[in-house]
Amino acid sequence: MKVLAFAASSSRSSINKSLVTYAANLIENAQVDLIDINDYEMPIFSSDRENESGIPQLAHDFLDKIKQADAVMISFAEHNASYTAAYKNLFDWASRIDAKVYQGKPAVLLATSPGPGGAGNVLAAAKASAPYFGLEVKADLSVASFYDVFDVEKGALKNAEVNDKLVTAVSLLLS
Repeated sequence: MKVLAFAASSSRSSINKSLVTYAANLIENAQVDLIDINDYEMPIFSSDRENESGIPQLAHDFLDKIKQADAVMISFAEHNASYTAAYKNLFDWASRIDAKVYQGKPAVLLATSPGPGGAGNVLAAAKASAPYFGLEVKADLSVASFYDVFDVEKGALKNAEVNDKLVTAVSLLLS
């Protein structure tokens, strides 16, 4: 099984990247392709720009990564109760190639934040819209108070209860 994993954040010190990296390492007997959405930075989407210049090659490259995967794992950062601009822009460009961006792939959706909300708003939005964009959500998990439950130096969850929930979510990706 080939799993595409990424954080929907452009921050170089993204806690969502730490979470998805840890979660991806829990997947046994799979090839994990952990990508950085910074490698797919494009001009802000607009239909005018698309008409003038076409769809950037990076949007095609991102969609190709999805097509090559058997499953997807995304950890969403939350900016003002929604997606990050970087992820939304990447998604918008890719959706101009194929509205079913995620190609019917099974997925685990994650989100975390330093506070008690655990980026729950963006996770709920991603989960609710997933079927429209070809994403079959097998499991989702919001991790609240990231720095209280995650050991940044070790790159691992230190809270056993949250870790058990993550292990369960990841196992559903493989079923």
